[in-house]
Amino acid sequence: MQLLGRSEAHYPSKPTAKTLETFPNRYAQRDYLIRFDCPDFTSLCPVTSQPDFAKIRIEYVPDVLCIETKSLKFYLASYRNTRSFNEEVTNRILEDLVAACQPRRMTVHSEFVPRGGISVSVDASYPEEAKAAPPRLNGNHR
Repeated sequence: MQLLGRSEAHYPSKPTAKTLETFPNRYAQRDYLIRFDCPDFTSLCPVTSQPDFAKIRIEYVPDVLCIETKSLKFYLASYRNTRSFNEEVTNRILEDLVAACQPRRMTVHSEFVPRGGISVSVDASYPEEAKAAPPRLNGNHR
């Protein structure tokens, strides 16, 4: 653990899975849910560089490793100066967390504050659910 108990640590300048620290799950024999809520997430719009504000919720069932909370705080804070679309942010968070702890299941849910009257919510899950083929329209539908 590099961050826990260190008050002088600085936020990373860009997101990287290397920021995320883990610890052994003593209860790996059972399924249980861990939930992280980050009500003050900030990233930057890739077009305007204006801040995008969101609530991020991470829910996962750990396997042999758990995410250490302070490292998650530092990881999420590293998005403050990162220009990225809301959908990319959510999916990248999922990918980095899965790479760090290899959970049994994980979902990242983001709710971005409305801009121009439209809000964006994104859910990204691991493992991916089976994808159903979209319905085909044959011209007889009303």
